[in-house]
Amino acid sequence: MNLIQKCALILTIIGAINWGLIGIFNYNLVEALCGAHSFLTMAIYILVGLSGLINIMLLFSDIHQ
Repeated sequence: MNLIQKCALILTIIGAINWGLIGIFNYNLVEALCGAHSFLTMAIYILVGLSGLINIMLLFSDIHQ
């Protein structure tokens, strides 16, 4: 697993934890830390989304590489 894949995995985990907090406690940690509708919040959401796409590609890639 290379550095980009590890970063994508970490960002996906952060996104999953944030969605868990939203679902259980109605608390958005990203917006609480970075501000609602800020550029940083939008950038984090974009990075988490791109990380999800990278992880989808990893799911369907050859395991024995």
